[in-house]
Amino acid sequence: MSNALWCIFLTFSQNPKFMPTENQIIHDLFQIKGGGERLVLTACDYLSADLMTGFVGQNTFDLSSLPGQLVNLKALSQFNGIKTWQLAKAFKNHQPANTNYQNVIYSGVASPLAVSQYTNSNNVFYCHTPPRFIYDKNAFYMAQLGWLKQLAFKQLVKWFKPQYEAAVDQMNVILTNSNFVQKRIEQTLNKSAHVVYPPCDTNTFKWHSAGDYYLSLARHDELKRIDSIIAAFKQMPDKKLVIASGGTQTNHLKKLAHNHDNISFTGWLSDTHMKRLLGECLATIYVPLDEDFGMTPVESMSAGKPVICSDHGGLLETMLNEETGYFVSNESLEQDLIAQVRKLTSQRAQSMQQACESRAQEFDTKIFCHKLKEFL
Repeated sequence: MSNALWCIFLTFSQNPKFMPTENQIIHDLFQIKGGGERLVLTACDYLSADLMTGFVGQNTFDLSSLPGQLVNLKALSQFNGIKTWQLAKAFKNHQPANTNYQNVIYSGVASPLAVSQYTNSNNVFYCHTPPRFIYDKNAFYMAQLGWLKQLAFKQLVKWFKPQYEAAVDQMNVILTNSNFVQKRIEQTLNKSAHVVYPPCDTNTFKWHSAGDYYLSLARHDELKRIDSIIAAFKQMPDKKLVIASGGTQTNHLKKLAHNHDNISFTGWLSDTHMKRLLGECLATIYVPLDEDFGMTPVESMSAGKPVICSDHGGLLETMLNEETGYFVSNESLEQDLIAQVRKLTSQRAQSMQQACESRAQEFDTKIFCHKLKEFL
């Protein structure tokens, strides 16, 4: 054996992370500790996959213990508002060292544009949702912008949409997170998708005690409607609300809650702190608009905690009304929240613990891994 080959052999044998792998996962970016990011890390661990991502921020999961190699394209600059354009260009133009993976799984909006580099692979697209700024929420996002930014936004959609759809056409199979998004994919992309529910590590979310506060874990984004939760609790000074996480609306939400001592903010939390806070609350509140799937209710149920949540979208596939929590109506969201919070007493919440834990088991990590393997 030549010296060069011997050096390569030693590198592979002494450091398993340099061993060739059959699987790669490509995810848009890691900026938060969200459900999509948890799904990707679960798949990486199960498949011993390499991971490529467009960016890794400070408020996300620790990626240092991944089983495979990590490639961070560092695609985001200091300029705001052009994230999709930067990520799409990075994935499309990146020349990977290895293009012979047996399976490549794409997660996110921009990552599918890398598919042209992997013509010999089984290309699997896990579509959390078709990009909403292009399709069903285009008018919503347009309305948030001034006229100059609207012009730039229209150009982004015109540039990105055909590339995205061409990339989706090259996929061997499309997976998604709910029957709700499955229908959205069919309506917007005219494609069939298979539902593989996201994973919940039910061994790590546990009931600790019967607390006296309600908990919001949603990202601080307009579509999560945390402002409506705050408005409801401002009318219930005897009920405590803890708002965790963070996001673009944090400052706005804090202003809404100013001078209301029953409402508190924690900021971004470590996994350990978040799970402890969840395990000690009375219940969680999660009322997003048109949620694709929603990991918060599943994690809440895994901790034995009932959920007060929206009555539409992917949440209809996880939460059981009157058994593991209560739905609230879009038409009277604020008043419904008040009514259901007052209805869900500590005693009633504790009586739902067993039903919550049992329901969460249907979304356990083992089930996700088994279903995912069917398409590889």
